[in-house]
Amino acid sequence: MHYAKLGNTGVFMSRFCLGAMTFGGADNPAGNAIGRLGQSETDAIVGQALDAGINFVDTADVYGSGGSETLLGQALKHRRHDVVLATKFSGRAGEGPNQVGQSRLHLMNSLEQSLTRLQTDHIDLYQIHSFDPFTPPEETLGALDDAVHQGKVRYIGCSNLAAWQLMKALALSNRDKLASFVSVQSFYSLAGRDIENELVPAITDANVGLLCWSPLAGGLLSGKFDRHGATDPSSRRAKIQFPPVDETKIFDVIDVLKRVAEKHDASPAQIALAWLLSHPFVTSVIVGIRQPEQLADNLKAFDIALTDDDLQHLDEVSRSPARYPRWIQSYNAKGRVPQGYEFEGATWSLGERPV
Repeated sequence: MHYAKLGNTGVFMSRFCLGAMTFGGADNPAGNAIGRLGQSETDAIVGQALDAGINFVDTADVYGSGGSETLLGQALKHRRHDVVLATKFSGRAGEGPNQVGQSRLHLMNSLEQSLTRLQTDHIDLYQIHSFDPFTPPEETLGALDDAVHQGKVRYIGCSNLAAWQLMKALALSNRDKLASFVSVQSFYSLAGRDIENELVPAITDANVGLLCWSPLAGGLLSGKFDRHGATDPSSRRAKIQFPPVDETKIFDVIDVLKRVAEKHDASPAQIALAWLLSHPFVTSVIVGIRQPEQLADNLKAFDIALTDDDLQHLDEVSRSPARYPRWIQSYNAKGRVPQGYEFEGATWSLGERPV
C-alpha cells in the first residue's frame, strides 16, 4: 500500500480509501445505499481492506439512512486505532425542517448521532457533504471549530464544493482563526475531469488534499459496459445514471482504456485507478466494494506503471477543452516564458501555475 499526506497536516493516509456506501440499508428500501451489505459482509470487506494496508475509511450519515455507520462501527470495534475514520453530514436525516443542512443545530446533532453509531469518541475527518446556500459559512465553520476543540473531531473537510466556495471557506477560517478544511472530496475520473479547470489549481495552491469519489463512474469504467449495449446488471450504473458523464465521448474513453488494459494484462478498472494514482494532487481514491474480489482486483492498480505513451492516450481521449478564463490566461502567459523554459500552454501540468 502507498500513503500520502492529508493536505497541510502530518497525517498519512492510504492512497486507497475504503468507501462504505455499500454497507447497510437493507432494512430501509428508501435509504441512500447501493450495496445493502449486512454485518458479516461488512466485517469481511473491512478486515480485507485493513489487512491490505488501507488505513482510511469514509462513510456518511445518510448512507443506508445511518446503517452504514452502524455496521462500520461494529466492524471497526476492535481495530478503531488502525484507521483514519471519516464521515460526512448535511444531508437530510429526518422530516423536520432543521434535520438537514449545516446549521450549528443540525451539525451538533448529526455529530453526536454519528459518534454513537460508529461506537467511537471522535471522528478523524468530519466533512460537510455539499454546499448549503441557506447557512452562513461562518456559522458552520464556527461549529466545526468547536467540535475540534471539544476533541470530538480531529480534522475537518468538505465535499462537492466549487473552487470559489472552498477558497472562501479557507479565507474565513484564516481570518477568524478557526479550524480549516484539509481536504475536499470530489468526483474525478477518466469519465469526469471537470475539476481540472478550477478546483485542482485551487487545492494545489492551498495545499488541500483531494479525495476522489466514484473513480469508475458507478462501474462505467469497469470494462463491463461498451457502445454495443453490454452492461453489468449488478452495478450501480445499471440502476441509475449517476454520476452524469459526457455520453458523446465516454465509449471512446472505454475503448482506449481497454487497449491500455490489454497491453498491461490488467483489467480496465485497474488502469482507470492507476491513472488517478499517477496524479500527485490526488491524495486518496475512494473505492466502493460489494465483493472481496473487487477489492483484490482494485489493489492490483498499485502494481501498474503506466508509460508516458499510456498516459498521453488516456489524457487525449478523456480531456475536455480548457474553459475560460484558463485558456486565455494560458495564452497570455506564453509572453512571460523566458528563453529556454518549456511551457505547455493551455495544457500545462495540472495544479501548476505558469510563471
